[in-house]
Amino acid sequence: MKQHSIFGGACIIASVCVGAGMLGLPTASAGAWTLWATVAIIFTMLMMTLSGWLLLESYQAYDIRASFSTVTKNLLGKKVNFINNLAVYFVGGILLYAYTTASGDILNGLTSSWINLGKYSSRIWSILFVLVFSSFVWHSTKAVSRISVLLILLMGLTFFFSISGLAVNISWDNLLDTKNVTGEYSIYAISLFPIALTSFGYHHSVASMRAYYGNEQDAKWAIFFGVFIALVLYLLWIFSIFGNLARSEFAPIIENHGNLDVMLSVLGNVIELSMVKHMINAFSIAAVLSSFIGVGLGVFDYLADFFKFDDSHLGRTKSWLVTFFPPLILSLLFPLGFLKAIGYAGAVATIWTCIVPALLVRKIRRLYATKHEKLKFSVRGGNMIIVLLIVFGVNVAIIHFMSMFNLLPQFKG
Repeated sequence: MKQHSIFGGACIIASVCVGAGMLGLPTASAGAWTLWATVAIIFTMLMMTLSGWLLLESYQAYDIRASFSTVTKNLLGKKVNFINNLAVYFVGGILLYAYTTASGDILNGLTSSWINLGKYSSRIWSILFVLVFSSFVWHSTKAVSRISVLLILLMGLTFFFSISGLAVNISWDNLLDTKNVTGEYSIYAISLFPIALTSFGYHHSVASMRAYYGNEQDAKWAIFFGVFIALVLYLLWIFSIFGNLARSEFAPIIENHGNLDVMLSVLGNVIELSMVKHMINAFSIAAVLSSFIGVGLGVFDYLADFFKFDDSHLGRTKSWLVTFFPPLILSLLFPLGFLKAIGYAGAVATIWTCIVPALLVRKIRRLYATKHEKLKFSVRGGNMIIVLLIVFGVNVAIIHFMSMFNLLPQFKG
C-alpha cells in the first residue's frame, strides 16, 4: 500500500481552514492589534489541533472509513448526532450566506466605475455569483476539483504578490501601534475568539484524513502541520495589513460590520502601486470563491444524503436548490455584515469542534477501560484536556452572544 506524504495531507487541512479566517481575522483583530491578536489566534489553533486529535482517538474503535456522523451516533446517540449534524449544516449555511453577501459587495466595488446596476447592484452581483459558480457544484465533484486547483494556484500567486507588495511598505509604528501609548489591547482579544475558531474549522475532514493514511499517527501530524500552515498564512496576512493600516483606520471597516469591500477600499487608499491593489483584490475574490465552492460542495453532499436525493440531473437540481437558494435569499433580504455572520458560525461551530470531540473521547476511554484494553492512539493530558476543551468551547459561544448584546468592550477604531 502506497504511503501518502504528511505534507500532502497537511495541504488538504490547510486549504479547508483558509478562507473565512483570511478575510475576517484582520478586522476582528483590530482591537487586540498585533501582540494580543497573535496570542489569541495561536491559543485557538492549539485548542483546535487538540480537538482534532481527540476525534482521531475516538475513531480508532471503528472501521477506517467511519464518518463523524457514524461515530457520534454510535457513541452519543441519535439526539446528540442530530444536534451535531444540524450544527455542521448551520455553519456551512451561514458561511455560504457570508460568502454570497461578500461576493456581491466586492464585485460591485470593482465594477462600479464602468458598470452601474443601480442601488441593488450588490445584490445583483450576488445572484450572478451564485448562479455561475454554484453550477460547478451542481455539475460534479470532478468539476469542483478542477476549478479548485486553479483557484488554489491563483490564491497562492496573488497571496505571494500581495504579501510582497505589502511587506515592503510595512510601518513598524503601525505594526506596533507606537503612537497610541494609552491604548487598550487585551480587553478586545476576547471578542476575537469566535472568528478565530471558525478560521480553524477542519473537523469534518478528520475522518477523511484517517481513511487517507490508514492510521491515526500520520493523520495526527497531517492535522498539526495543516493547522500550522494556516496559522502562518493568517499571521503573515494580518501583520502585512497591520503594517500598512494604522489602527484608527479600521474605524470605517468596523462601522460597516467588517464588510470586505470596505476593507479593500481602505487598504487601497494607502497603497501606491496599482499592481499590489489588483493582487489584493484578486486574492480576496479567489479566497471567497474557493471557500464558497468548497463549503458549497460539503453542504450539497450532506443535504443530498439527508434528503436521499439521487445523482440524476433532477436529483442534483433539488440538492442545489436546498443548498444555495436559502443562503442567497437570506443574503438578498438580510445582508448582515461579514464579521457578524462569521461570528454566528463560530458560536455554533463550538458544538462540533470542541464539545462533541471531548464527549466522544470521554466515552471511548470509558468503554476501553471497562474492557481493560489500552487505546493504541491516545492524546496526552487525560481528563484535563477534555475539561479544557469543553470550557473553551462553551466560553467561545458565550463570548459571541455577549458581544452580540454589547456586553463586551467594543473597539470602534
